[in-house]
Amino acid sequence: MFGAGSARVRKEAAVRIVAIALIVLGIVALLYGGITYTKREKIIDIGPIEATTKTRETIPMPPLFGALAIVGGIALFVVSGRKGGA
Repeated sequence: MFGAGSARVRKEAAVRIVAIALIVLGIVALLYGGITYTKREKIIDIGPIEATTKTRETIPMPPLFGALAIVGGIALFVVSGRKGGA
């Protein structure tokens, strides 16, 4: 009785989350040209003595990827909204 309807609602929510993630990723790609993060790596780990290093890594994203991600995210969001209303 409740299984089919709630499964559809969960699927629509998952599609909307993916759509929003694509839109955000596309905006980040357009504004920043990529995603930058800090990577920590242990150099030495001998008992209580420990040495680490921090490295900034960048995942480059071309502007075309950002634009396509935004368009795809908007399309997914619109399609998921139409299926729920029909």
